[in-house]
Amino acid sequence: MKFRRRSLEKIGELICGNRDASVNFPYRSSMFLTEFFQDLDLDFEHDGSTRHRWVADMLEKILEEDPQAGPAQPSETFCRVIDHLMSPVDATENDPERDGAIRDLNTILKREGFEAFYADDRHCYLRHLATGATAMPAPNPHRPFTTAEMKRREQLVEYLNECSEDQLIEEILLPLLRQLGFHRITPAGHKDKALEYGKDVWMRYPLPTQHVLYFGIQAKRGKLDAAGQTRAGNVNVAEIYTQAQMMLAHEIFDPEINKRVLVDHAFIVAGGEITKQARNWLGNKLDANRRSQIMFMDREDLLNLYTVTNLPLPQGALPAPPSWALPSANTDIPPF
Repeated sequence: MKFRRRSLEKIGELICGNRDASVNFPYRSSMFLTEFFQDLDLDFEHDGSTRHRWVADMLEKILEEDPQAGPAQPSETFCRVIDHLMSPVDATENDPERDGAIRDLNTILKREGFEAFYADDRHCYLRHLATGATAMPAPNPHRPFTTAEMKRREQLVEYLNECSEDQLIEEILLPLLRQLGFHRITPAGHKDKALEYGKDVWMRYPLPTQHVLYFGIQAKRGKLDAAGQTRAGNVNVAEIYTQAQMMLAHEIFDPEINKRVLVDHAFIVAGGEITKQARNWLGNKLDANRRSQIMFMDREDLLNLYTVTNLPLPQGALPAPPSWALPSANTDIPPF
């Protein structure tokens, strides 16, 4: 990925803290510029040349380092540079909340189709304006969650308890998969069951070698179990077995390459729990080749991934506004 040279030099001026560019960033001399990059584990040492142009050279090198970076996803190191630049610790006296600093940065980034924003964890992230995708380091779903993240997680649990299967796919799965880097995410006619063939969604994932893997998804909103008698809201894994067989055996048409291809892997996604018995039963029924193609994603996986990727909550998961914020039904009251 590339930014315009002018934009990189403007960001370099902010990192240098040049007063003619902005008063909302601390001044950094040659030694402190070297320390700035060393804090990010980058072996860059200022060579005595013009500071903001040297920083622009380093930023250009960083942007080109990641082969998986695309138009909507700068390299992970560049995202860390922006986060370090916007650290709340470096707030100035006239800009304690860094509102002015993020405004100055966004004036530059919007020329490149991005904007910076602070999330609940007070880290600064980049958002692609055209797609809404958040550019951020690879999420770690197993890290401890903050209090704000736990609150969002609880709201998402309530939404999963009430949502339909179509809402699970459209409001949860599709935004999450786009954020995780999957391409050509295509719902396979879930509402009318046309052309589904055992899958609700198919998608592709490009590898750093430019090879492409294809994935199919079978999604269920409830619990997947291996009980002999299925209870209301649960799905027996025997049904999933038939759908997984269909998914792996049926070709999909990729219009980008104008060819029909087989699915490489199948995701079994549940809005509830996938029991160990269900996983074991399905693994035993499939042969060794097919078994390696099946992957599971249950409620805990969805909650953790959705939380760490900082995706906005679905509309139905947002808390209702207080009664005083709702418009009054009495239209006879004259305006002030």
